[in-house]
Amino acid sequence: MVVGFCVKCRKKVELKDPQEVTLKNGRKAIKGKCPYCGTTVYVFVSSKGSRKRKK
Repeated sequence: MVVGFCVKCRKKVELKDPQEVTLKNGRKAIKGKCPYCGTTVYVFVSSKGSRKRKK
């Protein structure tokens, strides 16, 4: 179960047909569809071993 934010519906939705994709800049994301309106929704995935932010 992957939950993302649909900008068109303005609410959190469970993605329909989620797929893991790699964007042009090398970042990983999960791409799916909103079950209500059919808009494409992306959820960014944190990369394993990424640097920690300094506070």
